[in-house]
Amino acid sequence: MSIDFSLNLIVYTVGAFVLGWILSAISSRMTNKKQDQKRNPHDHRIRSLEADQRVAQTESEKANEKREKLEDELKQTTVDLGKRDGVISHQQKKIDKFKRDLKVSVRKTRELREELTDRASENIKSEVKLREVETELEIAQVSADMIATGVLDYSLTEDIGKNVVDEDVPDDEKDGDDSVLGKAITDF
Repeated sequence: MSIDFSLNLIVYTVGAFVLGWILSAISSRMTNKKQDQKRNPHDHRIRSLEADQRVAQTESEKANEKREKLEDELKQTTVDLGKRDGVISHQQKKIDKFKRDLKVSVRKTRELREELTDRASENIKSEVKLREVETELEIAQVSADMIATGVLDYSLTEDIGKNVVDEDVPDDEKDGDDSVLGKAITDF
């Protein structure tokens, strides 16, 4: 019987516990409904606003963190742009200097080219004059050789040369010995 008694006691205890729990759940639901009906409708609105405030604060904190990161990036970008501007201005100064140097070099090159052209033309003129002088010297040498050998006789050549030269040569070009000598040499 002792086992029956203890088993009955356990069953009664568990039954009483379950019955108490069911009754307390029913009574709490009924009291909650009454309290919900008695509650101020503004309380619900207040709780909703508080929840919205908490959400807004977390979003505000996130936005502040993003803003700080963007400010740091902006500062870094500003520093980088300043450095680039410095490099660009330095390079622009170099370019300007090179342009000035190039203009001076071009001007000097043109001057040297003109000077070389003048020298070349002077060299050509002097070479032409030198050839003319050499030709005249060769002619004088040939005539001296002809006079020395007796092939050229001025007394005969002058009489023949005067008649031919006077007829062919205009009055302003008659020089005397030079034209006669040239005519005599060409006649020979």
